[in-house]
Amino acid sequence: MKELLIFAGTTEGRKLSECLAKSGIAHTVCVATEYGEIVSKEHPLVTVHCGRLCREEITEWILEDRFLAVIDATHPYAEIITENIRAALQEVNCPERGGFKEDRPVLSVPYLRLKRETDTALSAERLVRFETTEECAKALEKTQGNILLTTGSKELAAYCHSRQVRSRIYVRVLPGMESLSLCMEQGILGKQILAMQGPFTVEMNEAILRQYHISCLVTKESGISGGFSEKLEAAKRVGIPVFVVGRPKEKEGYSFSEICSEIERICGQPVRKSGWMEIVLAGIGMGSPKNLTREVQEAIEDADILLGAQRLLLSYTPKDEKRPFYQADQIVPYLMERQEKSLWYEKKKVVILFSGDSGFYSGCRSVYDALYKEIQAGRLKAEVRILPGISSVSYLAACIGESYQDAAVYSIHGKEICNLVRKIKEESKTFLLLSGAKDMKNLGRLLSENGMSECEVIAGYRLSYPEQQIKRLTPEECSMVEEEGLYTCLIQNPHAKSRGLAHGRPDKEFIRGRVPMTKEEIREISICKLKLRKEAVVYDIGSGTGSIAVEAAGLSDTLRVYAIEKKEEAVSLIRNNQEKFGLENIFIKEGEAPEAFLDLPVPTHAFIGGSGGRLREILSELYRRNPNMRIVMNAVSLETVCEFREILSLGQNCCQREGNRPDGCMRIKDVELVQIQVSRAGKTGNYHLMQAENPVWICAFSFCER
Repeated sequence: MKELLIFAGTTEGRKLSECLAKSGIAHTVCVATEYGEIVSKEHPLVTVHCGRLCREEITEWILEDRFLAVIDATHPYAEIITENIRAALQEVNCPERGGFKEDRPVLSVPYLRLKRETDTALSAERLVRFETTEECAKALEKTQGNILLTTGSKELAAYCHSRQVRSRIYVRVLPGMESLSLCMEQGILGKQILAMQGPFTVEMNEAILRQYHISCLVTKESGISGGFSEKLEAAKRVGIPVFVVGRPKEKEGYSFSEICSEIERICGQPVRKSGWMEIVLAGIGMGSPKNLTREVQEAIEDADILLGAQRLLLSYTPKDEKRPFYQADQIVPYLMERQEKSLWYEKKKVVILFSGDSGFYSGCRSVYDALYKEIQAGRLKAEVRILPGISSVSYLAACIGESYQDAAVYSIHGKEICNLVRKIKEESKTFLLLSGAKDMKNLGRLLSENGMSECEVIAGYRLSYPEQQIKRLTPEECSMVEEEGLYTCLIQNPHAKSRGLAHGRPDKEFIRGRVPMTKEEIREISICKLKLRKEAVVYDIGSGTGSIAVEAAGLSDTLRVYAIEKKEEAVSLIRNNQEKFGLENIFIKEGEAPEAFLDLPVPTHAFIGGSGGRLREILSELYRRNPNMRIVMNAVSLETVCEFREILSLGQNCCQREGNRPDGCMRIKDVELVQIQVSRAGKTGNYHLMQAENPVWICAFSFCER
């Protein structure tokens, strides 16, 4: 089977080989040194040839193996090998020029020159350009201090011609025997040789410059993959000049994507074109680089792209670019666009920064879910993982010598927390994440207005930063805070009242007035029959004093309870009871059902304590809104009980019927019909006599769509 021949020697050449191997295209890679052979990845479709070849040897090889095409991916400065490849192909494709015998095969082997990608926008302070190596070496004689030479080992002779330059040179070369031998031949001492393989980050380059007290950096304009921009940035940080040896201008050639298109045409086989991304969602703690975990620090240093809130990006410089994106609707489109524009062989390392701990009141999860969805659908070619950080709660607890495993922890950073007052009343220790001075003022006001003036607030301001402050404040002092910035607080309540394990409030705790109220025993049974769950949306229809709404909302902050009531006096009582019990997840809707449902979210549960004679209309509208919800109804009159029975009978018959149901028919299942008679003891003289309450019928069932 005919193969492709790639003359490698650059990062692009190695990446092209990997790309073709993944696409199932067999090829031979020719590298000049044993080091090039070492770094080439083993693959059953890849043959590696090691050694330098002259023009005649290349010609004979192409004629013998009859390659489909020859790809020149050698270094831009390796002009001799490029000339040899071109000359060999001229002879192969035009035998008369080389004096070949008539029995030699006549071939037509395409020559494809892979050009190195460049960034024309690159610049640096104190940058000096030279056309030739000799000019650069001459200029170095006029400098002082140590020199870092990153141009490779082949031109060492020119730089070592001057003894005073040679004594100041530190040479960074590949860790191969050929490179090391050339260094030794030119009299470079072992302590002057930095045998290392790139790529090198800006931070790595900077560390070398500082470690060896480098006063001048010498490089070639080696393009994006050659780490040119990273060298310039490091030199800029250290404040030293950069001597750049001019790059030969390539008159012809193909970009990486164009090469892949040509290979597809020649081989008749698709090349895997998709780029790849390694995405890390990283918690960086409070914001100071000193608080990064080692794993997060390494991820940031290795990042091509950094994303996150503007304040989180200030301290870091990625290899490619950074953008102030931290929400999924910003990040996903950006990464999709980058994927489209990236070179086909590239693997971009993307790090998305989140303050604090990635799993603790963080936007990390929503971004992770959005990315995972795109990856699963095949629209985004990437792998994604999460790295945790240090939360401000654990940091504050450590600063003040306090534990947090026995504390409640909440956040109002960027949102309104539900039922905050009630939570603080029930906990002796509450850690709270806040956005700024406004939240601190509101916290002080809430504590003062709700009888918790004796609480102590330990406020951590801009934790981990140089301007960090930790203050012990009263609620009144909190309301006067002016400094803007992030706050984390510990609220210590010396008079905390622990919450009862069983739900249920006595009737006497409610503000009642003259409005009828569902009594506590009936209330508790009815709520049990509702079978509430987290995130439920509950309609309390005919709410009265709001006792059902209060009991339900107090079960979980995740519930949203809509108290629907048409009487003005009752609406006022509901509002008073809501404020008394500190329940922010109750929403009052004044109006008559079912018209009052108009602007409300779709319910999952409904309690009907009063229907105003419109029970069938109410149930029909509820069924239309959600044919899979749970219903509980109360009745005290025989007329309403009879209506219950009729509705249940029709609904159960409709549920059993196959096919289409008649218009207006509700499917009903899981019916429970309970009659409760409650008697209370009352004292008459020396005796306690039972006084009967009205019997109450409790009807519970579930709608079913099918």
